[in-house]
Parts: sequence; structure tokens; C-alpha cells
Amino acid sequence: MKMNVIDISSKASGTIDLKETIFGLDPRKDILHRTVVYQLAKRRSGTHKVKNRSEITATTKKMYKQKGTGSARHGSKKVPQFRGGGRAFGPTPRDHSIKLTKKFRKLALKHALSAKIKEGNVVILNEAKLKSPKTAELVKSLDKMSVTSALFLDAIEFDKNFELASMNIPNIDILPVHGMNVYDILKRDKLFITKNAITEIEGRLDE
Repeated sequence: MKMNVIDISSKASGTIDLKETIFGLDPRKDILHRTVVYQLAKRRSGTHKVKNRSEITATTKKMYKQKGTGSARHGSKKVPQFRGGGRAFGPTPRDHSIKLTKKFRKLALKHALSAKIKEGNVVILNEAKLKSPKTAELVKSLDKMSVTSALFLDAIEFDKNFELASMNIPNIDILPVHGMNVYDILKRDKLFITKNAITEIEGRLDE
């Protein structure tokens, strides 16, 4: 699969061949959905907690006599019916994460990249570098390409000027290839990948 390469100012900078086994798959929504659910579930802290009846401190003395009051029979103030009582069937700390095999997660990355390619929302950059750490300079380049939401992928570390310039722009994210994930790829409209990142991605996913 051949794609055009541009620089950050949108000028043509040659072409590149992408591997069909990574970027040319027919995207499967079920694989993408299952992986996004896996990622979001893993993020949950699971620390929600309420006190149940056994954890409430209250008198164990019978509240009032058994008969003759015209009220229901109660023997404890700890029951859920009363204010300050224990919660019935309330949440307790637990792990929300689910399991996915490494092979499945790798396949999901291929489908996420292929989905972006199929949508026409992948841009190959010669390199993600700026002469100075000016946000206005990067905003000007993005406006020229009509981009308002994007994820940039680079090989290992981003150019410091580019990193600083991108920090204050809403809906613009940057990630090294080792942090690449399905949720972040799908979350943004455009996906910018540098030539160095392509080499890293193909080396990581081509098995």
C-alpha cells in the first residue's frame, strides 16, 4: 500500500509503502469494541465502597416493645430502612478489569490502524519537528490542513519543540509508538504517523 508523505507545513515529501498485513485489513467493529471496553474497564479504580449492616455502629438494644405500638417490629437501628443504617447490597471494592490475550490486543491495533486508513484519516509525516516551541506555529499548520482533533505518533521521543507546542492545543495528543493504543487512536479524528513511527509499528506488529 503506497501513501504520500508530507512535512508539517503540508508540503509533499515523497511516498512510503505500508504493509497490507497491518494497514490493509478489513476493520472488525467487534474486535475494536471489545478492546476499548478492556481499556476503559482497566482504568476504573474500583474503590467505591459503602458500609453494610455489620459495619454500622449503633445500639443493639431493641428500639421499642414488640407489641402494642402499632408500628412494625424492629430490633436494630442498623437495618437499611432507617437513616444511618447500613446499605443493603451496596458496592464494595473490586477489580473491574477483564482479560485479553496479547495476541488479541496486537490484532486490535492492526484493525484500529486499518480503520483509520480506510476512513482516509491517516497522514504520514516526514518528521514531527518544529524550529521553535511556539503553539501558534503548530496551530497554523493544523489549520492549513483543517485539523481540529488529532493524535500524533512518533518512534521513541518527540521533538521537544513539537511536544511543548502541542501541550496547549485542545484535542491534540502525542504518543510514542510504545504507548500506542486502540482507544486513543479511535478517539481523535486524524492520525498523524511519522516515517520513523511506521518503521517501529511494522517491527512491533508484523509477526
